[in-house]
Amino acid sequence: MIEHLAIIMDGNGRWATKRGLARSAGHRAGAENIRRVVDAARAQGIKYLTVYAFSTENWKRPAPEVAALMALIVEFTGSMLADMMKNNVRLRTIGRTGDLPLPARTALLKAIEKTKDNTGFTLNIALSYGGRAEIVDAVGRILRERSGDCKITEAEFAKYLYAPDIPDPELIIRAGGEFRLSNFLMWESSYSEIYVTDTLWPDFDENTLRAALDFYAGRDRRFGNVK
Repeated sequence: MIEHLAIIMDGNGRWATKRGLARSAGHRAGAENIRRVVDAARAQGIKYLTVYAFSTENWKRPAPEVAALMALIVEFTGSMLADMMKNNVRLRTIGRTGDLPLPARTALLKAIEKTKDNTGFTLNIALSYGGRAEIVDAVGRILRERSGDCKITEAEFAKYLYAPDIPDPELIIRAGGEFRLSNFLMWESSYSEIYVTDTLWPDFDENTLRAALDFYAGRDRRFGNVK
């Protein structure tokens, strides 16, 4: 059984280009698909879903595309709020979300506050997120908060990550066919199984999820031990 599933939501732009649409249409279709995948994950008994929505590197994209993505965060968060409350879903974010423009931060904080007591499922959105940045930020916090002897265990270090209360993902799915983590959950993914599908994110559906879960079920997870 998977408790925490993480997904790299790749392929929005290619999905739009194949249809002769603007890239923004692909991002909108991708955002709408989060709603469907949340429902599919809940139905499979998964407790946490982390989706890679906007990386620290994505700030390098053309300004109009970034602006459209930031506006989409506001729209998506508002439209999802009623569903999250109805379905007992808690919203979380990880990343350097202080870098987001004020309207996006405000919308996210409102939804996070509204859903903070929901216990059925956690949707964790990685925004302005980078795995290396997360580790750097953790080290910065340690240096600020710990004095004297700075010897630290892996378990103690993990407490300084963005979401220390969320378990490491058992499975990471990458949509869109690329075979790389793209700076996603670099610490947390050390023992995650990785499943790559050619399906572009807006087309990722319940059947695609089930294929990934079937793959996971067939894995022999030894964590360095011999069985």
